[in-house]
Amino acid sequence: MNAYIFPGQGAQFVGMGLDLYEKYPVAKDMFHAANEILGFEITETMFHGTAEGLKETKITQPAIFLHSVILSKVMGNIFKPDMVAGHSLGEFSALVANGTLTFEDGLQLVSKRALAMQRACEIQPSTMAAVLGLDDATVEKICTETPGIVVAANYNCPGQLVISGEVEAVNRACEKLKEAGARRALVLPVGGAFHSPLMEPAREELASAIEETNFAAPGCPIYQNVTTTAVNDADEIKKNLISQLTAPVKWTQSVQQMIADGATIFTEIGPGKVLQGLVKKIDASAETLSPELD
Repeated sequence: MNAYIFPGQGAQFVGMGLDLYEKYPVAKDMFHAANEILGFEITETMFHGTAEGLKETKITQPAIFLHSVILSKVMGNIFKPDMVAGHSLGEFSALVANGTLTFEDGLQLVSKRALAMQRACEIQPSTMAAVLGLDDATVEKICTETPGIVVAANYNCPGQLVISGEVEAVNRACEKLKEAGARRALVLPVGGAFHSPLMEPAREELASAIEETNFAAPGCPIYQNVTTTAVNDADEIKKNLISQLTAPVKWTQSVQQMIADGATIFTEIGPGKVLQGLVKKIDASAETLSPELD
């Protein structure tokens, strides 16, 4: 079975999507439509901007979404997913690709999500840190025992977690994690504590926008970050999408469940190959691909 997977923030690079824009009329039309919907020339930053400019959350999230969704459209009839999943932001790309959301609604929600997250980041100094070489239970225990707000936020693959929370709490947890044997506990250059309780203001803001948006029955199941299981019900998809901002991204568990449900080939749709690397670390026998275009 074919699983299509969609990356999240961090996969961006300057020049992303330019090849699609120049080669495929449908891509050019969609990029122009995106500029209209967003009210600014995101294509200028994507194609010719700076890495610094592209790193702004309000640019990064719609940029990665656009690259992924437009790539899936360009693939035409060869895009035939039996199941989809997205890492954090990538869940929105997956929901457009499987027909749950329209392109326009998906882009507007992603833009609102990015702005809401940016505002939440400005309320309180917060950050995230990558933890390598420790088991999940040890990381969770140390987060629980550390004063302040710090939680396990991204379960990327066995031995690779990201923690998220208040700056001081994350720094304290990193010291304890290194003492417990972590190979690395490295604070990341991000704007705030994504997938933690500190995103509650953003969750509330995005909830009303999601509730007001029409979600169709999906063309194939989506394995959502919050539940890790196959979801086919539009109302349940909405509920999980709202919870996602303050809940952990259970990527390891989602991929494991997809494999248990019959996935044999994972094709990454979007910039880079980060998710392909994670899938291989979760299950070395899984086949991973990038899309082949004419």
